[in-house]
Amino acid sequence: MFAKLSLAKGFRKNANSSRVLENAIVQGDLPIQCNGASTSLQELCFYQTHGKRWQPPAKSLWSQLNGQHASPRKGRGMTFSEVRQYQAGDDVRQIDWRVTARTGKVHTKLFTEERERPVVLFLDLTPSMYTGTRLLLKSVQLCHLASLLSWIAIGNKDRVGAVIRTNRRLFELRPSSSKASLYQLLQQLVDAHNEGFHSVVTESKSVLDSSDTESDKDPYRMLANLCNKGSEVIVISDFSSTSEKDINAISKLSKHNRVRAIQVFDPIELGITEAKGMQNIMGKSERLSIDFSNDRTRETVESMYTQQQRELTSKLNRYGIALSQVSSGTPLLQQLLMSNFK
Repeated sequence: MFAKLSLAKGFRKNANSSRVLENAIVQGDLPIQCNGASTSLQELCFYQTHGKRWQPPAKSLWSQLNGQHASPRKGRGMTFSEVRQYQAGDDVRQIDWRVTARTGKVHTKLFTEERERPVVLFLDLTPSMYTGTRLLLKSVQLCHLASLLSWIAIGNKDRVGAVIRTNRRLFELRPSSSKASLYQLLQQLVDAHNEGFHSVVTESKSVLDSSDTESDKDPYRMLANLCNKGSEVIVISDFSSTSEKDINAISKLSKHNRVRAIQVFDPIELGITEAKGMQNIMGKSERLSIDFSNDRTRETVESMYTQQQRELTSKLNRYGIALSQVSSGTPLLQQLLMSNFK
């Protein structure tokens, strides 16, 4: 909804935000290197250990993204599929004796065979993501989530790749299952993020200017070229500037891949803020002054975001694409453990 909040500049100067961040670090919910605004490779590697929590055989919401991958082929595997009447050549060790005894005919068990499913992340680091009023910038939370998903994929022996979109450039990282390639992906994400953060803070015209950049390239075409049929595609963004063209591009990907969308939002987009009085906010095309001391104003802000989120959910559901929300105002691990990630 907002392209950029003026609070992004003085993000770490807010005493309450600093206190919340320090408490999260002490509790082990955030890496000690985290400052909420910029990021580092060491910070993202924090999720390597935590990623093991959502790997098979554990059953959790993450199995929908990177866990037991169903295959149309039937064979021996870890996941039970069905029982059918015994046929010549079936493995006698898989005979279901209970069904055989009940029906009087020999039946055998079938299992879905696990297969590798490449995981491709689409990471949006355009200016609207550099907003944060409580704990982290939305862009930092995106980096944390991308890191966790990547470590889960590597732990499952899947290949992971990414398309990173910034205001000026597009970065393409082909899927790989090696840790060395994952470190390269995370380092590229760190570099892209920090460059974008610097441009937002300094408001450098030379950096923000879209001329002589790769902004005219279609990021979703690049994403489609990166995905083999049957890939796991995860789009992470605030979707504040998502157009019908973008939705159509995402829907085309869903025809041959499993696509999931994750929307990162800041608490202020729901009217939740400790700011009082008039606050200057940069919208998509103009600077606005909003009085957050007014309850009606807060309700209007929340209503605008809720309406946008409802419309986005409806459009994506039309193509069978699930939409999840992650807040930048709460540590990622806390949100997952509280089952807020639905």
